[in-house]
Amino acid sequence: MQIPVFTVDAFTNQPFSGNPAAVCLLENDLDEALHQKIATEMNLSETAFIRKLKPGDDFTKSSCFGLRWFTPANEVPLCGHATLAAAAVLFHIKKNTNSVLTFVTLSGELKARQVEDHIVLDLPLYLTYPQVLQEVEELIKAAIGDMIVQDLRYSPDTKKLLVRLSDAYERSVLEELQVSAQRFLSAEKTGKVKGLILTLKGDSSRKHKGHDFYSRYFAPWYGILEDPVTGSAHAVLSSYWSEQLGKKEMLAFQCSRRGGELKISLRNDGRVDIAGQIAIVLKGNLIF
Repeated sequence: MQIPVFTVDAFTNQPFSGNPAAVCLLENDLDEALHQKIATEMNLSETAFIRKLKPGDDFTKSSCFGLRWFTPANEVPLCGHATLAAAAVLFHIKKNTNSVLTFVTLSGELKARQVEDHIVLDLPLYLTYPQVLQEVEELIKAAIGDMIVQDLRYSPDTKKLLVRLSDAYERSVLEELQVSAQRFLSAEKTGKVKGLILTLKGDSSRKHKGHDFYSRYFAPWYGILEDPVTGSAHAVLSSYWSEQLGKKEMLAFQCSRRGGELKISLRNDGRVDIAGQIAIVLKGNLIF
């Protein structure tokens, strides 16, 4: 059996930066257990599987596909960067002729469209609620030691904890922070946190090109110590920073070692458009 496979760096236009995802194009049904085996073999934070929904569908002409995402450890309900990667394979490799692609996923229907040199994802927007420090104090200490926390929020829909560092800190402090995410597993006692976001207000007057906010994202609960650039975390960050800054259009930068940039636009229908660029770095076939 041969399955076309691609590696796409998402949220960047530079090869070897942004967030890499593997994308598999399934011409036929794939045995359930093989999804996880392939994702473990690819060993990237996410492997996306695009499947046809009905006989006669075509990767070049059809506009609606099934999409699933697997980490090396398990299937996940939402992955922004691998959705961007999946859309890139259909638009750029398969030369899909539709202006909008719809993906049927565990998080409902997600739409992707091309706007100039970006691909725009239409994602759910997740609200955050104030979180009591005492409940997660040990986890925060494991993440940032004695650094000053300005705000603490929790997103129940995504089980993500958002930790805003003091505005007194510079971007470089967030970038250089040494985080041992493996320690989060024993420090998190509530069972309700499955992802930790560190975020910092941007400084639009700086030489950096006016980023509204910065972040880093850790998900050791899903086997991802640090994710390079995270669409789903920005579905949470967008609602928080929009409220804090009074803006609907924002430019965000995720300060991982690979780094990546996201253009954010809150929609009037209560969802969020998150746009990024891509670089396709590998084309091949899985053979088994």
